[in-house]
Amino acid sequence: MNVEEHFAVAEDGTRIWWRAAGQGSPAVVLSDGIACAGYIWRHLFPALAARGRVLHWNYRGHGKSESPRDVDRVSLLDCVGDLFAVLDAAGEPSAVLAGHSMGVQVCLEAHRQAPARARALVLICGAPGHTLDHFHGRRFLSTVFPYIRELVLTAPGLARWAFRKALSTELALQVGLWFEVNRHLLPREDLERYLADAAEVDLEVYVRMLSTAARHDASAHLPNAKIPVLVVAGEKDTWTPFSLSSSMHAAIPGSELLVLPAGTHTGPLEHPELVALRLEKFLSERVVALPGAGGPPPRRAAVRRSRAP
Repeated sequence: MNVEEHFAVAEDGTRIWWRAAGQGSPAVVLSDGIACAGYIWRHLFPALAARGRVLHWNYRGHGKSESPRDVDRVSLLDCVGDLFAVLDAAGEPSAVLAGHSMGVQVCLEAHRQAPARARALVLICGAPGHTLDHFHGRRFLSTVFPYIRELVLTAPGLARWAFRKALSTELALQVGLWFEVNRHLLPREDLERYLADAAEVDLEVYVRMLSTAARHDASAHLPNAKIPVLVVAGEKDTWTPFSLSSSMHAAIPGSELLVLPAGTHTGPLEHPELVALRLEKFLSERVVALPGAGGPPPRRAAVRRSRAP
């Protein structure tokens, strides 16, 4: 598989890393969850490249993308603007937008901001908004997060050291294997890599970005998503419980729902074949290739931005 790597330039000058493989239209663009750098697509990226063109990118301050030139430019709307910059750089007027976790919010907001750029939506293990309100079906995380955020922004060096140390311990791995993922479906080495990527994220960017994602809500837009939509849900997801995906599916006209048996928030790693086959069926049946695709991108849509708190 031949993979090309590039950088797109965001509105504020931040360089956003992206990669591409395969040929064909419409392309599928993969958007990560927050604090992730793309390992969740380990199996899906090559599977999609075998059938057509697939793109994947990193959020600002994540993976190979630069930290933002302006520390306040980390809102979810900034992420949407970066997604459009990647589409422009890749020469894709429109694409199938697929997102995992917070990437679900990015995809929904991108459709709300510029409907013509989304051929279809694939919403994987995510919710339309209020990211922190649903962990294990409780609001505990949203209650304590403001204190965590204040600690990180007050002592970023110490917080970064403690964060990386904590994620690299055997305790963190065992907690994840026993309480957050399905240890019978997810290999230990996959969770190790998943946590390693999270440990490398710019922690200040992470808490500022998570603050905006926690306030963002695209629920009111769901009835307006009148394009092909596939919702993928983990039956045992503790971060975005199955009920959220079920409600999102019910609110989107004509959407389809794939339930991953005993799957958790890392469903694409736990059920790689099932996700790939179902997505292939969805693309083949619901998303028709555009004749003469690959022309110049449309004028970049203006994004209504808000600054981080």
